[in-house]
Amino acid sequence: MNPRAVIAEDEPLLREQLRELLAAAWPELAIVAEAEDGAQAIRALEEHKPHVLFLDIEMPEASGLEVARLASGRSHVVFVTAYDQYAVAAFEEGAVDYVMKPLTGARLAAAVLRVKQRLQNAPANLDGLVESLANPPPRSGQYLRWINASRGTDVQLITIDEVRYFHSDTKYTRVVAARIEGLIRMTIKELVEQLDPSVFWQMHRSTIVNLNAVESVGRDIKGHITLRIKDRPEILQVSQPYTHLFRQM
Repeated sequence: MNPRAVIAEDEPLLREQLRELLAAAWPELAIVAEAEDGAQAIRALEEHKPHVLFLDIEMPEASGLEVARLASGRSHVVFVTAYDQYAVAAFEEGAVDYVMKPLTGARLAAAVLRVKQRLQNAPANLDGLVESLANPPPRSGQYLRWINASRGTDVQLITIDEVRYFHSDTKYTRVVAARIEGLIRMTIKELVEQLDPSVFWQMHRSTIVNLNAVESVGRDIKGHITLRIKDRPEILQVSQPYTHLFRQM
């Protein structure tokens, strides 16, 4: 009997891409259901009893972690995520697998090989893993020192000192350094809480700038404060709620 799988991903295009890549990498796999939120994923788990669950970490209604908790000991779990703190922890635990976004055929093919090996054994108990991911230990007071950002098919390590600015775009945030860029699945609000406030200032609801990367401060023809960034061609405009921060520069 062919193995059964459920795909749970709230972004329609990514869901379709995952289905197509799985068809190429694992043609004998039967996709028995697709879910666009956690509640649908839970129903699909109960109804279809899949061998494998491909779960986005962050979904409406119920998160991928909540679904994984219910799937513990019942289905093999593959996290599909761009948020590497989950992926790395899950992978090191050894109980589940993961595929990093953006999705590629090579990434998925490697994950499929590992999942096929897991199918030879009973699904792992995920209670401890899910608990540790849902309740990470409190921060020691240290700020972020590096970022693992998706860049094409690679994961690029970018130190915080290299970052010129962060700019959010829908569910992803762009990490912009002098000569490279990458994507992370972390919100501006989450970044603000983890970055050194003496170095990184929010300049727009969707943008955080590294003060050490500001080459000059000016104004445009409408009087808005603008920032010229070192080693970057773009000029960033400071939005009104944050202008008071930059007038002193």
